[in-house]
Amino acid sequence: MNSLYASRMGTIPRSFVREILKVTQEPEVISFAGGLPNPRFFPIQEIREAAAIALAETDGSPLQYGTTEGYAPWLEYITQR
Repeated sequence: MNSLYASRMGTIPRSFVREILKVTQEPEVISFAGGLPNPRFFPIQEIREAAAIALAETDGSPLQYGTTEGYAPWLEYITQR
């Protein structure tokens, strides 16, 4: 069967990070790794409200890729708080 990819693609090792993150999806695994907080503590309602405001009161630019520092108007708002 013909492959869509060059034969050398078969020699590329799997992503270590991707493989580790697969393990964290197992229900019996409790991960103490940074960056994987317990989803029970996500402020879902607050995020929903912020997203609704961002979509209703802007031209959609907050959804566009930008600098790694973040969306300037939001950073200014947070700074003022």
